[in-house]
Amino acid sequence: MTMDADHKKSTGKKRAQQGGKSRPSSSQQGQPPKKLKKDTEKSATEQSKKGPGDGPPPRLDPKSVGYFRRVGETLQQDFDSKEDRALFVRNVFNEVTGIELLLATDASGSIVLQKLLSVAASAQLCQVLDALSKTWQNVCWHRSGAHVVQTALLQYERLQNPEVTEEEEEEEGESDSCHSLEDLVLSLCSDVRGNFLPYNQDTHGSFIVRTLLQVLSGTVLEQDASKRGGRGAAVKSEFDVPPSFLQQLEEMCGLFTGDIGVFATHKQASLGMQTALQVLHRKLPSTCAALCDDVISYLSSRNVSGDGSALMVFLKDETCSRLLEKILEVSEKKQLRRLFKAHFEGQLQALAAHPIANFTVQRLIRAIQTKKLFSTLFEEMSPAMEDALAKGHMGIITTLAETCKRLESNQTTFVTHLMEAFHCSSPASRRVTCVPLFLSLMTYETYYKIEEEEKQPEHEDHPDIKLQFVNYHGSILLQHLLHFQDPAPVLHSLGNMTEADLHTVACSQPGCHVFDALLNSASITEKQRKKVLRKLRAHCMELACNKYGSRVLDHVWNSSTLGVKEEIAQKLVERLQELQNNPIGHHIARNFALSHFVKRRKDWEEHQQAENKRRKMFADILEG
Repeated sequence: MTMDADHKKSTGKKRAQQGGKSRPSSSQQGQPPKKLKKDTEKSATEQSKKGPGDGPPPRLDPKSVGYFRRVGETLQQDFDSKEDRALFVRNVFNEVTGIELLLATDASGSIVLQKLLSVAASAQLCQVLDALSKTWQNVCWHRSGAHVVQTALLQYERLQNPEVTEEEEEEEGESDSCHSLEDLVLSLCSDVRGNFLPYNQDTHGSFIVRTLLQVLSGTVLEQDASKRGGRGAAVKSEFDVPPSFLQQLEEMCGLFTGDIGVFATHKQASLGMQTALQVLHRKLPSTCAALCDDVISYLSSRNVSGDGSALMVFLKDETCSRLLEKILEVSEKKQLRRLFKAHFEGQLQALAAHPIANFTVQRLIRAIQTKKLFSTLFEEMSPAMEDALAKGHMGIITTLAETCKRLESNQTTFVTHLMEAFHCSSPASRRVTCVPLFLSLMTYETYYKIEEEEKQPEHEDHPDIKLQFVNYHGSILLQHLLHFQDPAPVLHSLGNMTEADLHTVACSQPGCHVFDALLNSASITEKQRKKVLRKLRAHCMELACNKYGSRVLDHVWNSSTLGVKEEIAQKLVERLQELQNNPIGHHIARNFALSHFVKRRKDWEEHQQAENKRRKMFADILEG
């Protein structure tokens, strides 16, 4: 036992005698007995000699499990100082020595080890990786071990420029035999390159390859794998890496071309290539473009007998289509144009109607950066909007609307085709109903419950028919339309909705964001906003007591003049007691300073005027 550990133990004993609650150190957690640790190290040595498929690995004994469970609990507590935590972590790593592999492949032990690695010094991290490097595949292909290796690799960003404390310097001095972190990462690269295809085909091995590619590139991705046709992976963080890492990245990504057929069609292996495309796009764009060309060239040569694009079969396959989505996402303008002309043009309507390929079409639409290419695509796609609506492929329609807004192109034509798809374009009297139809994703006949006839009747008011719900995609669509250069058609419809229907929109989770677009759109005048918002003032109390309605009311308040604020406050103070007792409404009462409005009106007015000036000043700064 070290001198520091003895000091920690005596300190804890003294605190206990004084009636205080001592903070446990590694020695107080109950060190594993020497015989127990010797047996554990023996099990770990035997395991390291086995291959990744040689039967189930040995497990930690109950006493060790209990010890490391207490370590995990202690790490979640607050320490008196950073020095205390560093001392505790160092003592625990002394107990980990010799059993790293066994701990990494234990279901509960691996969780504790991940917590330790997230706060470990460089020498401690190297200690663990050095032990694991003797049998990379045993740990990387293990469901628990893979998470340990991932956690260790992701510490590179934290430790690349560490502010080394005196303790860490001493610790590193005691670990001269330990390889550097860079060397250990390169060691893993060597093992992965030697077994590249098996690593990528294994569920857990593929996980390691994807993490390794991100660390080598200095780009950690943060993506929502549950969404298809979305905006793609966001970058969580970026950091500098040594030249050796970028060299390994380029060499490793070159291995994908050797088995493109497998990487394009194998569910697990494809994930590695998708990650490679994303990180190469940011760090080695020429290598990324070359890999994209290789994939497209290979896939195009596989289906030579079919009519139209050779990619049609692959676009309708779930695994291949996800890879092609990533290629579209990272393609440069010229490369994207070539892809469109060679493989998508003339096939868009069929692809948009397909349950899988429509996601790739969404990615294509979102990837387009030029008005000319978008106009070509839009001309082919626009007649199929009603078919997309009927099949429930609303992502196609919302993505078209988003791109029309982003590129400021084909907006008027889009609105015309959209109204035709919802059967509210002709007669002209039906156009006033477009917003309720968009929000509910119903055609005119379905919404108003009338039979489809050869002669379309003029629109008549139906006061008994109310908006029942707001669809998520319908809300997204309307938000884009409100940002169009000429939002008059939808504004006219929105302004003609009943107070009850506007209240339904404001008090729904997707619908409340429609008012964000209404208030933030640069193409909508203050007069046009007031025409819509005026109808909500009679429902101020209901909005204030609703989770989503209160959000709308708060946003309206922040953008209102002093006169409008006084009108809203006057309506709310009539039921002030009820508002203050409501679990949601009391926030509105506090934010609007309604008690001051009642008792100190002049002070309240001065405060609100000052707030309005401050908001206007910040808005001017942001616009500038």
